[in-house]
Amino acid sequence: MNQKVSAGGGVEYTHAGKEYFEKRGLKRYAGAASLWGLGVAAVISGDFSGWNFGIGNAGWGGMLIATIIIGVMYVLMIYSISEMSAAMPHTGGAYSFARSAMGPWGGFVTGFAETVEYVITTAVVGTFAALYADAIVADLFGITLPTLVWVLIIYVIFVALNAAGAAASFRFAFIIAIISLAVLAIFFISALFSGQFSTDKLFDIAPEAGGTTFLPYGILGIFLAMPFAIWFFLGIEELPLAAEETQTPAKDIPKGAITGMFTLLVTAFLVLILNPGVLGAAAISGSGEPILDGFRAIFPNSDIAALLSLMALAGLIASFQGIMFAAGRNVYSLSRAGYYPKFLSLTGARKTPWVALVASAVVGVVLVFGLGAIAYGGEEAPYVNAANALLLIAVFGAVIAYILQMVAFLILRRKFANAERPYRSPVGLWGALVAGVIALLTLVLMPFNADYRAVIIWVAIVYVIGLVLFAIFGRKRLVLSPEEEYAVTGGVHGFPEREGYDVTEQLEEAGKEDWRQ
Repeated sequence: MNQKVSAGGGVEYTHAGKEYFEKRGLKRYAGAASLWGLGVAAVISGDFSGWNFGIGNAGWGGMLIATIIIGVMYVLMIYSISEMSAAMPHTGGAYSFARSAMGPWGGFVTGFAETVEYVITTAVVGTFAALYADAIVADLFGITLPTLVWVLIIYVIFVALNAAGAAASFRFAFIIAIISLAVLAIFFISALFSGQFSTDKLFDIAPEAGGTTFLPYGILGIFLAMPFAIWFFLGIEELPLAAEETQTPAKDIPKGAITGMFTLLVTAFLVLILNPGVLGAAAISGSGEPILDGFRAIFPNSDIAALLSLMALAGLIASFQGIMFAAGRNVYSLSRAGYYPKFLSLTGARKTPWVALVASAVVGVVLVFGLGAIAYGGEEAPYVNAANALLLIAVFGAVIAYILQMVAFLILRRKFANAERPYRSPVGLWGALVAGVIALLTLVLMPFNADYRAVIIWVAIVYVIGLVLFAIFGRKRLVLSPEEEYAVTGGVHGFPEREGYDVTEQLEEAGKEDWRQ
């Protein structure tokens, strides 16, 4: 790995060779159903909590409009991402798209945004899962453990599960997705037939001056609620990260992603209507566990608190598994290409990125408990407060990645006009443009919510550190991974399911091809 080739723009590639990729191999397993399960699992905890805080900013009517807007953005975005993932079936996902469209710097910025999103979201969901687990064990056995211990237990279990092989990861995600949907179905049916549901409860927030019962906080409230509406769908965009573990990625990723997206649309709107319709919009706007509170309202005076907590825990565990999968693959792909330290992409005998999974877990735990101790150490619930703050940073990273992916789609339609596209988005350029504009609008409006202002500073600091490290180290040590091969050859090479790895290097070394453009 000592031969270096300049690619312009201050970037250099190191020849890796066959042995390098053999140590970083993945195993194909998934079909469309497995991908559907992974996508739904990654997102489903958003139906259980988080979204409801948007009602406190917009009222029920404002949250409804915000969810429609964000739902449109996600549908259009998933169509666009499906086209790019079918054309570029690489584990890099968003990084791969942006790399081909905007060069190594664009690829790094986009991939880094997804690292922020997935690593932090895993830590946040793990923290809330730990709180639920402790409550269940305390109710059933009278035993309680420190939050740190529970978080470590959850991380160890699911790092081990993800490291056990692709089959175990996908099977668990599918099963836990079905269980979580069953829990929601029980709630929906119970809400409709309990006699507790009333449409009047949707509009029980007293309007402010100039507001109405439908929009108690006026038009501005709609925009302030949009980041919270994202929680209904955040994570479904991760499926391209499973490309090199999918049997036929060009066909299965679009099918799994689109089916999963419409599944989540149905559950989101049912939750948005039925949950506040049982509890009342005013009550649910500040609830930390809205589905649980809904069950308690439907089944008052019943001794089923532990069972209800277990139901909610299923949704959190589903998302923890799904997002951990994404975090591991995102770090793996950027490491394999040299943007991150290369040892992070080692896979081992089971062909899973166990090093990336462990590294993501360590960073997640340090972030939650470090921030909890430093910033919230004197408060009653320091780790919960730290998780809430990190949650906002995760949303910010996600929205940045969304914008850049839609920009990449628009560029690639022109830049790689003749590239193979097994699936084409039915909404084309205008769909990507509308999705990108909505994402940009969401990003611009975030500072109007006071809770997000400090987040901007933290995200800026994180990005500056990341960019400086890439400028000093990463850009001189890149490797022609499939994502890079596709980009530098204009889509001619970079299809590991057909060609294997390092084909471009082999052709260049044989004097048959010069990939530099």
